[in-house]
Amino acid sequence: MAITGVLRSALMQLRVLDLEAAVSHYVNIVGLDEVGRTEDGRVLLKGYDEFEHHSFVLRKAEVAGMDFIGFKVESDDFLSDLAVKTEAFGLPIAWVDANTDQPGFGRRLTVQVPTGHRFDFFADVELAEDRPMLRNPDIWQKEPHGMRAQCFDHALLYGPNSTETVRYCKEVLKMAPVEELLAPGGDGIVCTWLTSSNRMHDIAVLEYDQPGKLHHVGFKLEDWNAIGNAADLISINDVSLDAGPMRHGVTRGLTIYFFDPSGNRNETYAGGYAHFPDMPVRQWDFDQAGKGIFYYTRELNDRFLSVVT
Repeated sequence: MAITGVLRSALMQLRVLDLEAAVSHYVNIVGLDEVGRTEDGRVLLKGYDEFEHHSFVLRKAEVAGMDFIGFKVESDDFLSDLAVKTEAFGLPIAWVDANTDQPGFGRRLTVQVPTGHRFDFFADVELAEDRPMLRNPDIWQKEPHGMRAQCFDHALLYGPNSTETVRYCKEVLKMAPVEELLAPGGDGIVCTWLTSSNRMHDIAVLEYDQPGKLHHVGFKLEDWNAIGNAADLISINDVSLDAGPMRHGVTRGLTIYFFDPSGNRNETYAGGYAHFPDMPVRQWDFDQAGKGIFYYTRELNDRFLSVVT
């Protein structure tokens, strides 16, 4: 499969209320590595299996939630072309200069999508000093810790006008819809899972009456045993558990949901299937949403549906 254009979701900046509590959570519990800190106090993190300078940023703020999600693209020429196509689609754009708020990153195109979220796109980023080996590589350079998160993987975004955001993702970003949750009666779509590669999803977008909300950020783990280890760490460290360990019907992923100290929902995720561009879209009827998300219990709870940041 030739992956071109938008390659993957590869960067997120998250707002947290207590910076040091958040750093302890994401480093000691989730298992990310701290890369550095910026002059304005933001903390740069990455998973042990990621090559790029960093993929996850914590910023102290008064309100928790997501500042933006970033996507790696194939080239700077593609980035320029994407700006033209985005404006033609009717969305506002802006540019962020290289090596300003994100050390090691080239210039970034920022787009405000109809759900109220900010998408950033970049082509150039420095390699991390501590990255996977390239010559006679061992399976890791130093033993992973905590939940052993391999990388930042995906996010579920809540907001209004989700149909237009999904249309932008499909028509301009050329992302593929993988699965869909149909509205009651089958008239419309409530949620769409989208991928730019053979990942199960880079983002999912769900219709919601408030703009720019984050349901969860997902980190990739190796397998079901790693999900069990994550559950052990959640209990040992009195982390607030939301749901799981369990399996999704949507994507078939193995999962557990929990909250960081600021109330941002995390997911650690493993398994599922590989997506290829010739695959048809899988669809779920609205009355089967419980089975689609909580495959074993087949019932959604109010907290999972309503708590967002």
